Amino acid sequence: RNRRMKTEAALLQPEAPAVPLYDYQRRWVADKSRFKIGCWTRQGGKSFGVALEAVDDANETAQNWVALSRGERQSRELMERAKMHSKAYAAGASAIEEDRFKVDDNEYKQLMIVFNGGARIIGLPANPDTARGYTANVILDEFAIHKDSLKIWAAMYGSITRGFKVRIVSTPMGKQNKFYSLWTGDNGYSKHFTDIYAAVKEGLDVNVDELRKGLDDDEIWAQEYECQFLDEATAFLTFELICGCEDDSASMALDETITTPREFYLGGDIGRKHDLTVLWLLEKLGDVYWTRAVIRLDKMPYRLQREFISQLIRRLNIRRTCGDATGIGAQIWEDLQTEFGDYRVEPVVFTNAIQNDLAVRMLRTFQDHRIRIPIESRLRNALHSVKKVITAAGHTRFDAERTADGHADEFWGGALALMATDQGAIKPEIFWA
Repeated sequence: RNRRMKTEAALLQPEAPAVPLYDYQRRWVADKSRFKIGCWTRQGGKSFGVALEAVDDANETAQNWVALSRGERQSRELMERAKMHSKAYAAGASAIEEDRFKVDDNEYKQLMIVFNGGARIIGLPANPDTARGYTANVILDEFAIHKDSLKIWAAMYGSITRGFKVRIVSTPMGKQNKFYSLWTGDNGYSKHFTDIYAAVKEGLDVNVDELRKGLDDDEIWAQEYECQFLDEATAFLTFELICGCEDDSASMALDETITTPREFYLGGDIGRKHDLTVLWLLEKLGDVYWTRAVIRLDKMPYRLQREFISQLIRRLNIRRTCGDATGIGAQIWEDLQTEFGDYRVEPVVFTNAIQNDLAVRMLRTFQDHRIRIPIESRLRNALHSVKKVITAAGHTRFDAERTADGHADEFWGGALALMATDQGAIKPEIFWA
């Protein structure tokens, strides 16, 4: 009882230095409803508030909590927040324990904090396999971007059957996921809505006008900061398709220690003043293409871009590279083709037919689940930004709004990398072990 009184006292004092909370976070933690869902702005402190409630409840009731996050990195971030709160409340928790386990030959990382009273908080990457087998309160963190959210929901729900609680928090990510149906459904959930304007009004220290101007994308702003569920009818790659191919083992950053020749392919979309240069590196393993780097070059002089790509091809022994030679990139790719030969570097001029082929190849690869991409919001939004447009003449065109982050440069860099994997045009003798 004394422990509970101390915890409640801390929550009721906004000036408490151990765990400072915004008003909307305080309302979340104080709401003891069994079924609770929160639709919150990006960077509004979702994980902070959810982790605090789990620590508070585990310390008070000695009940277990299982937290499912999008991937291993996100799971660790949530657990680090839980550990921070446990220290602030002197809850006597252990250090974060780490373990790996297998389900049907798939290996997963489990993170765990154990409290003196016996309660545990377990952090897991979200997956239908990891969602089964627990009897505990459940957290679904950033649920809108969980891969296979419907299957995760079905697998998880049995965990809370015997009176346990469920906590769901996310920023919207389209309408084709379980988070959208739970948020909009007439299901008796206690619902907490906090967009960027409400968060700032209740204490979040950000400059809204500066933030929006810097983002320079009305659609992303509406979704991620105003918490609007966007209609994906015009999107060529839906969030469901994109999130379904995200994987912790894919990488945005190039591993500089790579020395062993592997089956690498590279796609490049060249920019200079207005758009980014994006180089997308794929490695083929079996029949799946794994992203090993998405390299963004911002306002780099053409000479340095050519040198950078040349060194990349040589160092990684890249089998084939395709690059957009429609306009400003033409000279770079012609020079690289001269350096490496016709079969290792192919300049690609974007006619309507070529653009259509690239886009359809990209779509089918995502639909067949034959590509793995990193979990990154900016990459996700760039891929989603491309829309299929039918012109007045009846032709198909693929385009995206130009923003401060580029002009769907990642989409075309990835599409060109997939084009490079077409081995039918490559002489067999250039392959080496």
